[in-house]
Amino acid sequence: MDLGFRMHAERTPNPNSIKWVLGQAVAGDLGSASFGGEASSHGEASRHGEASSHGEASRHGEASSHGEASSHGEASPSGQIEGRVAGPTAEGVDVEVSPLAAAILAVEGVVGVYLGPTFITVTKTDSAEWTDLAAPIVAGIKAWAATGEPALGPAYEPPKSGDSDEIADRIRTILERDVRPYVEQDGGEISFAGYRDGIVEVVLQGACAGCPSSSITLKMGIEARLKDEIPEIKSVIAL
Repeated sequence: MDLGFRMHAERTPNPNSIKWVLGQAVAGDLGSASFGGEASSHGEASRHGEASSHGEASRHGEASSHGEASSHGEASPSGQIEGRVAGPTAEGVDVEVSPLAAAILAVEGVVGVYLGPTFITVTKTDSAEWTDLAAPIVAGIKAWAATGEPALGPAYEPPKSGDSDEIADRIRTILERDVRPYVEQDGGEISFAGYRDGIVEVVLQGACAGCPSSSITLKMGIEARLKDEIPEIKSVIAL
């Protein structure tokens, strides 16, 4: 057993996404990267349940990264901004793009992987069960961590920057300063996609993609915050 390796699982507001928090950097200097798609979800969940990677699940919403999930815990618009995939397959991405994402996406039932600064958010299909997925996902994460290799390979290409003007730059600043930290707590990410005629376009990734509460977050949180500082903004939409 590698006593230096630390990891635990946290529920997110999306019942089809779980956030594995590691005691080490994941996406490195790039900060984040997203692979795969999303799964629809129909439940609500608490973001406060979490579990050790060495324990079993609690009845109140915790999940074990060794494969035990709670029968009562419910876990926490959308285009994807992704790095380009070299040699993609139907099930995942090439190991040259991301050895970590490739290993996780190879697990049947997994449809999305979001690599954050120190965490990994995994999204499953509606029909898949976390009790079946957790063990192979954790095995893949541990196998990657043992290699000491970066999570993003030499074939990974980060997304290109969007529009650049005064209002767009102010929007980016607000999203980075006031929105991103809270979104990342739930295992997700928000990316600025564009601004035109008072309409802000964003991309929600990780646990936020397909989350049943994302529309509320978008309108009541993100849109309200941007309008408060930039009166020109009329609406915020997710791609």
